[in-house]
Amino acid sequence: MKIDGEVTTGFGKAAFFLSQEFYTREFNKNLGFIPYPGTLNIVVDNEHLNEINDIKDNCENIIKPDTEFGAVKYIKAKLNDEVDGAIVFPAKTTHDENYLEFIAENRLREELNLKDGDIVSIEF
Repeated sequence: MKIDGEVTTGFGKAAFFLSQEFYTREFNKNLGFIPYPGTLNIVVDNEHLNEINDIKDNCENIIKPDTEFGAVKYIKAKLNDEVDGAIVFPAKTTHDENYLEFIAENRLREELNLKDGDIVSIEF
């Protein structure tokens, strides 16, 4: 599946969670990289929600920390046909359903010179 979406600013909470050792260890083990502590937030059209929810509901890649932190499902993805990473689906989130959170090894806003309103493509 490949969809386009608009880059937007998130709430700034991902940096804390992605800095936790059990998340970084599992992402490194399963994806081959330690994610930059933050996500690239991408808003997609509501027309894709059924497909995205199907992927999320059937996703078997999950990190289940044995602390007060919530589980995170993830699926490998590629941004703009060039950056390998993953879409994460946190069990505890304050985002609307049409927000996708992309993780990668580097800070993508700087690396790709992205700003709010830019259109990116995600393939997963």
